[in-house]
Amino acid sequence: MRFGVFYELQLPRPWGEDGEHRLFKEALDQIVLADKLGYDYAWEVEHHFLEEYSHSAAPEVFLAAAAGQTKNIRLGHGIRQVIANYNHPARTAECIGTLDLISDGRVDFGIGEGATRLELGGFDIPAREKREMSLEAAEQIANMMVMDPYPGFEGKTFSMPCRNVIPKPLQKPHPPMWMACTNRDTIKVAASLGLGALAFSFVDPDEARAWADIYYGIIKSDQCVPLGHRVNANIAMVSSFSIHQDREEAIRRGHEGFEFFGYALGRMVTQDFVPGRTDMWAEYIERRGDRTEDVIKEAASQAPGGLGGIGTPDDMRAHLKAMQEAGVDQVIFMQQAGNNSHQHICESLELFASDVMPDFKADVAKREARKAEELAPYIEAALARKQKMPPIADKDIPVIPAAVSKPQVNQTAAE
Repeated sequence: MRFGVFYELQLPRPWGEDGEHRLFKEALDQIVLADKLGYDYAWEVEHHFLEEYSHSAAPEVFLAAAAGQTKNIRLGHGIRQVIANYNHPARTAECIGTLDLISDGRVDFGIGEGATRLELGGFDIPAREKREMSLEAAEQIANMMVMDPYPGFEGKTFSMPCRNVIPKPLQKPHPPMWMACTNRDTIKVAASLGLGALAFSFVDPDEARAWADIYYGIIKSDQCVPLGHRVNANIAMVSSFSIHQDREEAIRRGHEGFEFFGYALGRMVTQDFVPGRTDMWAEYIERRGDRTEDVIKEAASQAPGGLGGIGTPDDMRAHLKAMQEAGVDQVIFMQQAGNNSHQHICESLELFASDVMPDFKADVAKREARKAEELAPYIEAALARKQKMPPIADKDIPVIPAAVSKPQVNQTAAE
């Protein structure tokens, strides 16, 4: 099993003058630590205007900074908003290509579309059309990363003329592509397009097994027609994360942040919001009331693994073993949430790496080799079903006229 760390860059109010600065620097320090400890992925979201919930509006900048400070950990856009209103597809292809080059081929490219009125309305995106808009853009981004030159495109949601989109990524044909999944319907879509599933829903092992059965069933069927130029058959699921040798202390350190994450996620979608004024943290604390210790004691009474990724090393082993048996390929830890402290996050990362990670890393290469061998004929068949954009013939590549006409030769001087 692979392991990742996940960043929304949450910052509950009140922020303070240096709040955002400290938030970004501490998150980068955590990724550097995760790289040294042997974690496999660092995932960064892209959201806009979602105060408190996510201050990650420019993941390409954040991940580039992480690339310069790390050596092995893969850097995941989890996800990049690909609709042209957010980011023109050519700009996304350029950013992915650039990041892949400077990171020595460590990029994973997750696609998404946004779900809140704050984001969709802010960029004038019709909610009912967002899926169609995102998939159209994502397919063309993959084409731009592969084709030389890109022939141009006239679509329903964006258009552009023939251009050679550079730089090209180091990974060929392009970095692994993923799709954000929040329910069974979207995991079916991801599988049908040959995309990895970034499952941003907190599910129990039984539900995870159902998702995995659906996903890999479609990957192996003729329903799978790749969106990109490779198939990335993988399921990654997000998990809460706070680990300590004392269970109650692990809960005390991590449960509130995880609970706020869930509250804010629902709040952003289902309730009115006043930009610059709504205070979700204050609302959450009022709802939570003075019951912190009661919550801790109640949670601590659950069976091993019952709190997801919060608890002792033994709790975490039970949690991960159930996810592994369900068919999950990667667990992504959401440790930066609410007001979880930088020190506690780093301590959890270190304890997990020393006490738990070795149990799940020992046979990962063999497991992945067996999986690749099993899926190889299905992936080959899926790629054969893809109708690729025809390359443009040299004779049809348009000549881009100069901005000014050529200067007239002075006949007298020439003579």
